[in-house]
Amino acid sequence: MFGSFVGAFRPSLAVLGGKEWRIPWRLSKTRKANVRKRLREVDSVIDTLVASGVECKQLDLIRDLPREHEMLPRDKYTTFSRTASKHRKGVHKVPHFTKRAIPRTTPAGF
Repeated sequence: MFGSFVGAFRPSLAVLGGKEWRIPWRLSKTRKANVRKRLREVDSVIDTLVASGVECKQLDLIRDLPREHEMLPRDKYTTFSRTASKHRKGVHKVPHFTKRAIPRTTPAGF
């Protein structure tokens, strides 16, 4: 079966269906600390904007969200997912989760 594949186009194990990059089933202590650090950094940016006197509708909405120390661990390390069981999935399973805004609250009704 594999004898007919030669040269640059022979299949690797990843091509044959194995996952080359695996996502851990839970966050490590270091990754959790980095999530908390990012949330605190966002809080400091919001504080800076509020202190500068800038006023806009979006800033008013963001100011009402809970701060990092007020959030439950469930909201810090998981995010809402319509398709996941119990409608939550680990934040590390979201693609590019370090570059996206993580919602700090669960949508109403869930």
